[in-house]
Amino acid sequence: MAAFTFFYNPMSRAQIARWALHEVGADYEPVLVEWGNKPQALLDANPMGKLPTIIHHHGSHDHVVSESAAVCHYLALTHPRAELTPSEHEAADYFRWFFFAAGPLEQAATSKMFGWEMTPEREMSAGFGNYERTMDALDGWLSTHDYVCGDRFTMADVYVGSHVDWGLQFKSFPERDSFLAYAGRVQQRPAYKEAKAIDMGEIARMQGNG
Repeated sequence: MAAFTFFYNPMSRAQIARWALHEVGADYEPVLVEWGNKPQALLDANPMGKLPTIIHHHGSHDHVVSESAAVCHYLALTHPRAELTPSEHEAADYFRWFFFAAGPLEQAATSKMFGWEMTPEREMSAGFGNYERTMDALDGWLSTHDYVCGDRFTMADVYVGSHVDWGLQFKSFPERDSFLAYAGRVQQRPAYKEAKAIDMGEIARMQGNG
């Protein structure tokens, strides 16, 4: 049995987890999930049936992890040789922007995609405030840092990088210089290329083009 069972659909946030799996060199068994026919094993592990979900078969224990950000960090923790967790002095930046991407950044991008307008009087009640300030915050950081923690790629860059990569692709992010440059850097990762090739190949086959 592989160390990890990976429930996925290539047309989902599971692309983030696959990239993370490849970054750490995880031993995993992929289980394709059809939207209209979710396997009972997935529902037993995650009653919401959300993707990605991984099961870590660790000795006599099975550990379930869902939510893309949690999956990414868990994989970094369980594969220390990959050196993708933060050092003592990187931890503040690492967790700050990891959770920023999981909260305000995703909320802001989603609101943009669906055309949800946040009126000034409601900004205090929204986790991201407003779209422009959220994008400005990330832009300001990436304008002066090659990666989330500075000069070194960490697992936070898998998660933040996925948001920037997708945001530019689907026009929920503005094409600012810092975003384009950052996306270009993370796209050069061998693990990104490997994982993306798998997912794009599967999408092509699902759509009858491969």
